[in-house]
Amino acid sequence: MSNEVNSATSTYVDSLRWPDKQVPTEKNDELKQEDFFALLTQQLSYQDPSKPADNDQMIAQMTNFTMAEGISDLNSKFESLAESMTSNSALQASTLIGKKALLESDTIEHGPDMQSRGSIIVTEPVEKLTVSILNDKNELVRTIDLKDQNPGAVRFDWDGKSTDGEMLPPGDYTIKAEGSVNGKFTALPTATFRNIESVNVNGASGIVINTKAGAVRLTDVAELA
Repeated sequence: MSNEVNSATSTYVDSLRWPDKQVPTEKNDELKQEDFFALLTQQLSYQDPSKPADNDQMIAQMTNFTMAEGISDLNSKFESLAESMTSNSALQASTLIGKKALLESDTIEHGPDMQSRGSIIVTEPVEKLTVSILNDKNELVRTIDLKDQNPGAVRFDWDGKSTDGEMLPPGDYTIKAEGSVNGKFTALPTATFRNIESVNVNGASGIVINTKAGAVRLTDVAELA
């Protein structure tokens, strides 16, 4: 008697198990092309014989579905391309660390074993162009004479020394470029090279470089050195 019960129980339990080599499949709510044609066939089977479906309408439905499917595939490919471009941008951005970026600035950085360089933006011929360097107390410590210059980017170097030849302490110094333009004494915009300490890849903002003076987009950098 117990053997019969055990046999019946075993048969009942076995009947609840999944058949061999069969596993439950996940539901997919995405409408595929074969699903669309199945629905279209069903629609045709239920149509009124006296008022058959218009061929143009059927073609329009098929075209719309094909376009929707194509756009979906295209979006997926664009997402993959965007991810790839972001990875490449991050890799390229990492190579900028340690380089110097020429940024518009009215300060110049001085430190040990570094060359302090800058540029003056000249849009018209200028006479007696000079660069004045001031310390944190707004005291004039050095004047660099650049003489007369034509329009363009006028480069200058500072060795970190004062007018007396004394090496000044490291830090940021204020710079002022001035010269005579059309007979009028004029202040001119300046730019200096800053060390790139790190970079960020911020999507819509593109690559952003971080310097001691602050953060700036790579597109706003005039030159890399």
